[in-house]
Amino acid sequence: MQTTFLAQQFVPLMFIGLFVLLLTGFPVAFGLAATGLAFGFIGIEAGIFPAAMFQALPLRIFGIMQNDTLLAIPFFTFMGIILERSGMAEDLLETVGQVFGPVRGGVAIAVILVGALLAATTGVVAAAVISMGLISLPIMLRYGYSRTIATGTITASGTLAQAIPPSLVLIVLADQLGRSVGDMYSGALIPGLLLVGLYISFIVAVAIFKPDMVPALPPEALLYKEDNGKSGHRSLLVLVLICTAVGFGWAQVHDGLMTKWLERAVPSAGDEIVIMSLTLASLTGLALAILNHITKMHLLSRLAEQVTFVLMPPLILIFLVLGTIFLGVATPTEGGAMGALGAIILALGKRRLTLPLTKQALENTAKLATFVLFILIGSTVFSFTFNAADGHIWVEHLFDKMPGGAWGFLIVVNILVFILGCFIDFFEIAFIVIPLLAPVAEKILPGLVPGMTPDQAMIWFGVIIAMNLQTSFLTPPFGFALFYLRSVAAKFDYKDRVTGKMIPSVKTIEIYKGSIAFIILQLIMVVCVIAFPVLVTGGIEVKETLSADQIMQQLEMPKAEEATDPTLGMGGAKDGGMPAPAGAAEEDPMKAMLEAAEKDAKKKP
Repeated sequence: MQTTFLAQQFVPLMFIGLFVLLLTGFPVAFGLAATGLAFGFIGIEAGIFPAAMFQALPLRIFGIMQNDTLLAIPFFTFMGIILERSGMAEDLLETVGQVFGPVRGGVAIAVILVGALLAATTGVVAAAVISMGLISLPIMLRYGYSRTIATGTITASGTLAQAIPPSLVLIVLADQLGRSVGDMYSGALIPGLLLVGLYISFIVAVAIFKPDMVPALPPEALLYKEDNGKSGHRSLLVLVLICTAVGFGWAQVHDGLMTKWLERAVPSAGDEIVIMSLTLASLTGLALAILNHITKMHLLSRLAEQVTFVLMPPLILIFLVLGTIFLGVATPTEGGAMGALGAIILALGKRRLTLPLTKQALENTAKLATFVLFILIGSTVFSFTFNAADGHIWVEHLFDKMPGGAWGFLIVVNILVFILGCFIDFFEIAFIVIPLLAPVAEKILPGLVPGMTPDQAMIWFGVIIAMNLQTSFLTPPFGFALFYLRSVAAKFDYKDRVTGKMIPSVKTIEIYKGSIAFIILQLIMVVCVIAFPVLVTGGIEVKETLSADQIMQQLEMPKAEEATDPTLGMGGAKDGGMPAPAGAAEEDPMKAMLEAAEKDAKKKP
């Protein structure tokens, strides 16, 4: 259907109306729904829409409520809150800080690594930034870290929750793009880990060229020394080498064992091999530490035992959750449920699971899940009216004459998302902007890179947007991570409880300055993901799919057109039977059913 002149004017007016509502303080969900309904009724009165169109709206809303994929959001949120409130963040920061503290920049590296671990467990930026701000920032200021490096490291590490699976952003983007959450996780894994490596490389470079900005911890700050005064790092190194050898050995035999066990016809994916090897290596380290502790053999140092008991349980939980998803044993929703149960077991094992903590976790999970659901319902009402007015055609026409073609589209979209991320939350961007851009991306991007399938192209597009949304959390003046740190950083000068020295307060401008270097690093990563799609698509298994005609040929079923031959009777034999009805070619129920099944399969994880 061609877009009428009235509809072309109608679509920009919808955006203006939505902007006015949000500017007046309307909640986002209600603003979206009110704009969609108001302009829908105006469109009916103006003759743009048929009155019967809105009969389909309740079905779309019920479809959202029945979406099993979205159940992963409350599960992973609950898992993260339980782990964070049970003191996991404090234990990790203290322990990893002790491991890397004796070297320059060691505390900053520990913050980055713990940020990555919290990202893979909590998945919530606020929890990660606030935890590290409360625990690590005073330590870094106490021992003379540059304030810009200290604040920038904490805020940037907290935003890793947006890009490292199991991220809530990736779940929402996969749902909005109509692709598998498991594939989105696989595609985001390598870019997320590369970003962690980029952060660490930056700190190492600072330690080499500006050592005074990232001093090492003094000997008196080390807590887990041996009786003879040694740090215990050598024992830890031996344990790491043993675990690495076990993991490497498993990686060599994984494909053969899994192919035989699961009766696969294709080799195991690379990310699956990595996750399962890391899981087995972590289990080996935990088993050795438990054996050493029970038998009192003292083969491991205090530091090695502490690292193993603190680090390995959450690592094993992460690897099991992601491993079952990558193996195809569990859907992301089932993996989230297993992660939530695992978090409860870990909290029980530490004797930190209390009734108030459980109640608080359930309340926060319900609030976040309700928040997401209401925004999704509001955005559905808005996009329903928007598409009915041929808004998707209007958006497509905005980009079809773009200089640079598909590359120009990608650049403009990333600039748009980057700017929007400075002002609004990622959920709002994902539910409002992405549904408008997804049809254009699905039409333009598959032909951009030779050999890239449409599914891979959309996963690539989703990971690019996720990395960009992560950048938006650091951009002044409204970067959310900056405000989270500002809420817990010292607002007044205070006396340090260890050294007894007066520590100046942390100024907001110092937090803003600290984010600039990491924004540049994140933008470099976004450019790398755009320039090298294999970073995303290399971890996605290409699924061989058959069309409806191919399936019918394999089943040796009669073609629909054969039924129109008047010389064929029942069963396709030329026996002079009754001819097939004239409309049989157009009304082949088996073919229609197979085509519908194909469409549903693309939407399911």
